[in-house]
Amino acid sequence: MSADGLPPLRQVIEHHGLQAKKALGQNFLLDLNLTGKVARTAGDLSQATVIEVGPGPGGLTRALLMHDAHRVVAIERDERCLPALAEIADRYPGRLEVVSGDALKTDFAALAAGGPVKIVANLPYNIGTELLVRWLTAEAWPPFYASMTLMFQREVAERIVARPGEDAYGRLGVLAGWRTDARIAFDIPRQAFTPPPKITSSVVHLVPREKPLPADVRKLGRVTEAAFGQRRKMLRQSLKALGGEELLLKVDIDPTRRAETLSVEEFVRLANAI
Repeated sequence: MSADGLPPLRQVIEHHGLQAKKALGQNFLLDLNLTGKVARTAGDLSQATVIEVGPGPGGLTRALLMHDAHRVVAIERDERCLPALAEIADRYPGRLEVVSGDALKTDFAALAAGGPVKIVANLPYNIGTELLVRWLTAEAWPPFYASMTLMFQREVAERIVARPGEDAYGRLGVLAGWRTDARIAFDIPRQAFTPPPKITSSVVHLVPREKPLPADVRKLGRVTEAAFGQRRKMLRQSLKALGGEELLLKVDIDPTRRAETLSVEEFVRLANAI
């Protein structure tokens, strides 16, 4: 038995026949020391509703409950995992709610019932970036969550925290830098997962800024998409469809610069000028 009185995760996987499915972007983290570290990175959970996406056999779910999460709402698309999650729910009566469904079709704000909400997840690789962009571009701000502690492939994590001038800087870095304070908390070696992914993973902790620079989310999205869609080109060319040189001169930005040199503040100025 593990520290929480439940069977070891390898045994759970074997018992329920939960071999990870590539089509669902599944890589299960079985080391309870590492899942515990993820839970601790999220901070005090004792008053929080924790939303977890893609719990799989429940390794991180168990760590969150062991670290005193007041309530965990776990969204799982793979119906094979539901019996294993039900066993965890039985062990922690009233503290784990399992939602069977697709995270991309979930109204996350509706799950946030009282108290602070923290999103903590080993996101399925195939939907992780899309979910993050949705959470970063929510119309209502401050958002429904107090923080996000998320696991990504290392290269995605680097894009989230990238600053102007860095190779990894792009649309994701602008959106995350605009609305949150984001940092890479720690790395997780590929060998810690079953099956091991091809590259290292990283845990990113994001805290929403209470008052980010005012900008229209959709316009900022259009500007960053156009600018980084042709990042090798000068901005007067990549932003031609949005006003090109005239737009850039209007906000005092040199039209010969390239997207990766612009600060978040400059992207906001461009969005507001459209």
